[in-house]
Amino acid sequence: MTAQCLTVALAGNPNCGKTTIFNNITGARQHVGNYPGVTVEKKEGFCRRKGQDILVVDLPGSYSLTAHSPDEAAARRAILDDRPDMIVNILDASNLERNLYLAVQLLELGRPMAMGLNMTDVAQRRGLSIDTAALSQRLGIPVVCLVGSRNQGTEDLLDLVAGETTRETAAFAIDYGPEIEPAIKAVSDALLMVSGVRYPLRWLAIRLLEEDGEMSELVMKLSGGERSLKIAQTHRKRIQETTGEAAESLLVSSRYAFVGQLFREVAQTPAEFGVTPSDRIDRVLTHRWLGLPIFLGIMWLLFNMVFTVGQYPQDWLEGVMKMFGTWVGGQMAEGELRSLLVDGVVGGVGSVVSFLPQILLLFLAISLLEDTGYMARAAFVMDRLMRSVGLHGKAFIPLLLGFGCNVPAIMGTRTLENPRDRMVTILVMPMMSCSARLPVYTLLAGAFFAEEMAGTVLFGVYLLGIIMAVATAKIFRRWMFPGVAESFVMEMPQYHWPTLRSVTIHMWERSALYLKKAGTLILAASVLVWFLTNYPNTDMNQETLAVGNTAAVTAMADIPEELEATATEDVPDDEAKAAMEKQLAAEKLANSYAGQLGQTMEPLIKPLGFDWKMGVGLLSAVAAKEVLVSTLGTIYSTGDAEDGGALQEAMAADPAFRPLVALALMVFTLLYSPCLAALAVIRRETDSWRWPLFSFVYSTALAYVLALVIYQAGSYLGY
Repeated sequence: MTAQCLTVALAGNPNCGKTTIFNNITGARQHVGNYPGVTVEKKEGFCRRKGQDILVVDLPGSYSLTAHSPDEAAARRAILDDRPDMIVNILDASNLERNLYLAVQLLELGRPMAMGLNMTDVAQRRGLSIDTAALSQRLGIPVVCLVGSRNQGTEDLLDLVAGETTRETAAFAIDYGPEIEPAIKAVSDALLMVSGVRYPLRWLAIRLLEEDGEMSELVMKLSGGERSLKIAQTHRKRIQETTGEAAESLLVSSRYAFVGQLFREVAQTPAEFGVTPSDRIDRVLTHRWLGLPIFLGIMWLLFNMVFTVGQYPQDWLEGVMKMFGTWVGGQMAEGELRSLLVDGVVGGVGSVVSFLPQILLLFLAISLLEDTGYMARAAFVMDRLMRSVGLHGKAFIPLLLGFGCNVPAIMGTRTLENPRDRMVTILVMPMMSCSARLPVYTLLAGAFFAEEMAGTVLFGVYLLGIIMAVATAKIFRRWMFPGVAESFVMEMPQYHWPTLRSVTIHMWERSALYLKKAGTLILAASVLVWFLTNYPNTDMNQETLAVGNTAAVTAMADIPEELEATATEDVPDDEAKAAMEKQLAAEKLANSYAGQLGQTMEPLIKPLGFDWKMGVGLLSAVAAKEVLVSTLGTIYSTGDAEDGGALQEAMAADPAFRPLVALALMVFTLLYSPCLAALAVIRRETDSWRWPLFSFVYSTALAYVLALVIYQAGSYLGY
């Protein structure tokens, strides 16, 4: 990047395709989704055009410069305070009239600006004809036609950006009428006497008349600013008295009137323009009574597909990891290093990596739901249920994204305007089963439930997470964050066929993160668990392992009575030796640091049906939920090193496990403490340690109670 690097900000409404354009320009791989809130903080990328270095900034979607939510505030700050050299306003050409509202607000800033009409192919299919030359002349800025999904028009936009950033935009102003214009002039004149004003005076005067809190606070801090605020207040009162309407309402109405007139001047629409194919599809998918069953049916199919289809490549990967472990073990002499690599690394990390196919399938399904536009419909369908707990349907978008990963989903709550809604959604977010929990569910469901039932069990756990999130939100909204629920207002984007590039990028991003975690955090956890399960090394009776006959077995003083009986019978030497080795390994594991820690925990978790091995796994999984699988993989590899069977088989053979225990463990994993990354993001988003601590405590307590009820009630009923 050179000293002359130009900064270009991409601004626009949600769903207008900014991130697609950003990816086309910079070659970046930012996730693209067909619903609001994908970009919740600005993204940066570089490109070079005509010898000019350009820094491109992708801003969160915003409907106006009046910030109602944290992501809109971030977009406004980037435009006003970072002062990019040029603003490129991306508009959805098929929804031109609505998108023009933000455009005229940006034009009032008087900054160098260009306009990119995206989705022109969709507009043409709908019969909408736009006179781009007339639009450019009317607004005084260059206009480029784009089809972001096909990377069309990108070169023209780059040529424009490289050549136009130094050109000043022609003065632009809307005539707000005889009641408003005198007030604007009076406030502007007063602002002339204020030192340190960084914004255009007319634009700032309009913001003060609209009672923009942030701008009012800024002006108040400047020398002479108090007088300007009093003049603005006087004129607001006068306008209210003479017109019966607030100044803000008149300003907004005038802006919409201008936009409507402009749209009629530059666009020609067919008579049936108002009804789209998306509208006809929505008559079924968002039907008052059919919408929710359809949504639940889609979710049921999704999780059954993840389990059944993913089982085949998972078995293959599991076999590969098993062969790899056998090969590694065969290349090394018996010893601690061999045990570390085979039992710790391959047994722990390999058990997690084998679930990669299910992760890929889950994100394939989520990507299809996002890119087609169905995600926004799911929020609409869930609105009635969400409203009953004091939230609105828009909060369901980040909750649904929690199925992928809680961290970006928590950040996605920035799209919520109401701070109470945002706090409640953040606190219940960890109950949405992220992809990190999927290996745990798949492992337990595959080991303890029939194949035809495993997918339904998987769906049931995910559904329980939604139900618990909704129920908990009801309690929080009533007792901790009371207030009137806001009305549900959300744009329904047009349905689109997902692009192969977008789906591939989404799956690659998530699988790469999953493998990166497996190679770092989970690897470290596996090594730590191996150490805890192998030390202190008591070396008890190791000399007897070299003697492969019945006499040596019976000579051991610490063999239990049942093993003595077995050893003195006419049993082949290999079987007796294997039984003795298994018993020694189990005793060594029980006396290890992990065994001691687990046995300390066991009285607390025994009422849930859990033994010490599960306790150690749950404790380690606070770092990341996949660690539960790697921990159990390491423990069972260490405790039964010669068995060589798959982890599911080893667990199924363990008398401590049974279907009821597996179900209680799945529910506990679903609800207890968020992972460390999620806790860190909660800390950042709430700017307080109180809320991550609260989230840890309440969720773990809730998990304990529910798992206790499931296990005790199931045991009472004879399961």
